Amino acid sequence: MSFRLSATFRDRLESAPRPLAGGWVCSGSALVTEIMAGAGLDWLLVDMEHGPNTLSSVLAQLQAIDGSGSIPVVRVPTADAVVIKQVLDLGAQNILVPMISSADEARAVVDAVRYPPRGRRGVGSALARSARWNRVDDYLPQADAFVSVFVQIETAAGVDAAADIAAVDGIDGVFVGPSDLAASLGLLGQQTHPDVVAAVHRAFAAVTAAGKPVGVNAFDPAAAQGYLDAGASFVLVGADVALLARGSEALAARWIPSSDDTQRAGY
Repeated sequence: MSFRLSATFRDRLESAPRPLAGGWVCSGSALVTEIMAGAGLDWLLVDMEHGPNTLSSVLAQLQAIDGSGSIPVVRVPTADAVVIKQVLDLGAQNILVPMISSADEARAVVDAVRYPPRGRRGVGSALARSARWNRVDDYLPQADAFVSVFVQIETAAGVDAAADIAAVDGIDGVFVGPSDLAASLGLLGQQTHPDVVAAVHRAFAAVTAAGKPVGVNAFDPAAAQGYLDAGASFVLVGADVALLARGSEALAARWIPSSDDTQRAGY
């Protein structure tokens, strides 16, 4: 029996006629992820860095997204080679690694993704969902074709090194994180500050010049559109938990008088 894997996020970006719009899934819930997957977004980011996710919950969310048309990208919590190996073995075909600030760090990520002799990923395809338990023909020799690797620039040092990071062989694209970048610039919580936006644009220019796609997180529609106009190929435009928070707040504001604090608090 032979199994055919889905196209990677790298492949989808290469063939897309427009920038790809995505949603962040941070809840750790496969049910919520399934709801997001049915919405029609181009891609979904399953977050292990800030979301309450384990390997088991990531697996359930990959299964929930499968067949929906949305491309799942898993953000690992760290560049640790063991974590990357485990997430790839779960069947994640697209990973995003946070806090990459140098070309050497980017090369270490690629090294963790590739099998020997080109890298150091542990070999366990017969035991893992990645190769569908050896139902994917030639998974080991063609593993690079089945996996796409993205890294996240979110420090001032990372912006300065953006061109070198993007030029690393095996890095398929770069995602810029304005929140941590703002903190790195001494502007904590000010993601739309002109200095932060300018730094994002510098990273965009460097990555684009290296021939790689660049993306960004921007929940504010005006900010998202501005980044698309500046050349972003993929954008995160919302998150499951934020949609739930703002939606439930709107319900409370509509149906509970603002002066009724005790009722609002549930007493």
